[in-house]
Amino acid sequence: MLWIDGDDRIVRPNGVAVGTDIFKDFTGVESGPHKDAIRRWVRDDEVDVTSEEAHEAVGDLSEDQLSARLRYRLALHLLRNGREDAARRQFEEAGRLAPHDFIIRRAAMPLVGDDPFGEKFFELWNEWTEAGSPFNGLGRATIT
Repeated sequence: MLWIDGDDRIVRPNGVAVGTDIFKDFTGVESGPHKDAIRRWVRDDEVDVTSEEAHEAVGDLSEDQLSARLRYRLALHLLRNGREDAARRQFEEAGRLAPHDFIIRRAAMPLVGDDPFGEKFFELWNEWTEAGSPFNGLGRATIT
C-alpha cells in the first residue's frame, strides 16, 4: 500500500499492508494496525513515517528494477491498445529483470490470464521467500 494525498503527493511510500484479514494466516499481516494508521492520517494528519525514514526504507532502485518498472508500464500501454502479444513479452522481460518484485510479477498475472492466487502465484511466493523476501519499501513492522 502507498498513501497519496489530495495534491497527488506520496505521503507514505509503498509498504506491506492489507485492507482485510482474509489472508492473515498466509501472510502474517493483520489489517487493524494499517487501518488505525490511515484513520490517524485522515483525522489528525498524522503520518507514522518521516521523509528520511521513508527514503531509507525504499532506497534507490537498481537499473534492472527501473527498467523492469518501465517495461511494466509499457506493457500496460500495449495491453490497453490491444497488443496482447507485445504486452506479454514486456511483462515477461520486466519479470526477468526484477524476479522478486511483486509490484511487477503478481500484478501482471491477471493481465495475462494467469490466476493471481493460482499455481504461478505460489511458485512466485516460494521463490520470493527462498530469496529472503526482498522488498523495496516499508516492511511489515513499520505500522504502529
